[in-house]
Amino acid sequence: MQISLILGIILGFASVVVGMILKGANVAVLLNPAAATIIFVGIIATLLNTFSSTDVKRLPGIVRVLFKKQEQNIPDTIAEIVELSNTARRNGLLALESVLTEDNNPFLVHGLQMVVDGVAADQVKDILENEIDAIEERHTRGANMFKTAGTTSPTLGVLGAVIGLIGALGHLNDINALGHSISAAFVATLYGIFFGYVLFIPFGERLKQASKTELQELEVMLEGILAIQAGLPAKTIEKKLYSMIDDEYIEE
Repeated sequence: MQISLILGIILGFASVVVGMILKGANVAVLLNPAAATIIFVGIIATLLNTFSSTDVKRLPGIVRVLFKKQEQNIPDTIAEIVELSNTARRNGLLALESVLTEDNNPFLVHGLQMVVDGVAADQVKDILENEIDAIEERHTRGANMFKTAGTTSPTLGVLGAVIGLIGALGHLNDINALGHSISAAFVATLYGIFFGYVLFIPFGERLKQASKTELQELEVMLEGILAIQAGLPAKTIEKKLYSMIDDEYIEE
């Protein structure tokens, strides 16, 4: 579970509620089904008009990924590759087949299985690079859905305010009802700005950063697989793979 993400969401909601209380506004006005309908149904419509239905159906899974703690640890991956290279140099490439288990990363297993099967290095590289490109494209679409929702949300908020003001004009003869209607009309704008800039756009950026880490790990695996196939010494492989890592991903 991503504790920092949950904390950020809680602080975001708290800032709005506390701010309204300090300004003397009625917090109950935030419970506005009409405004919620305009924002969230509008966002769904926007996503369906922008992305394929297959991509939109992936949203629940993307949300789960967003809240799930990232398990990538590139230094651990490098240590695993170095150990596999030692096995290959001691006992030959065929020995890798017996040490690979379900606990290993599927990408790593797939690549090393091709090496064991005698697939040429350039073909191994092409196949794995194509897999990485496909994963990157899928991740990009997922992040872009949240960014699209985030940029659309404030505009839908303005639309909700306009609709609310149109309804408020029907209460010109009742000052009390008019004031309440105008207040409710701007709740949609608040929804749109809050969900767009506090949640959806940051969610998209967070997915982008998570994708960067995963793709870097896959690139490390690719280079490690090719180095093992080439029979490079374990120390050389280790130095080469560490040279590919950003310092921020290395645990002290």
